[in-house]
Amino acid sequence: MNVRRFVLAALIFSSFPAIGQEESELAEGMVLRSLDKVGGISKDHVLIEGKSLKLGNLLVIVGECRYPSANPSGDAFTHLTITNADGSKDFFRGWMIASSPALNALDHVRYDIWPLRCMTSDAVTE
Repeated sequence: MNVRRFVLAALIFSSFPAIGQEESELAEGMVLRSLDKVGGISKDHVLIEGKSLKLGNLLVIVGECRYPSANPSGDAFTHLTITNADGSKDFFRGWMIASSPALNALDHVRYDIWPLRCMTSDAVTE
């Protein structure tokens, strides 16, 4: 009997967002900034979900970009995979947060890459 109550309570409460958790929307694209540490050149890149960017000997594969539902221009949460050009070595695979790029950063000797913002469907140009 207690097990049934526990399972019912778990099902009910799992359908609600956790306290302090914002609802998010999925964007169609994102803006990333790259920095070539050797040349000192930074550049912004507009990328669509599922596309890739070749940057020197790196290949940046764009996954999801999520943003707070209540604030589309707010913080971006992006999933990226960064490998060498032939895909044989992963340099980064995971989520980056625009407001805290150093929290989970790319560790590469030449390039830094971090997200700036998500692009909503009316702002995507590619």
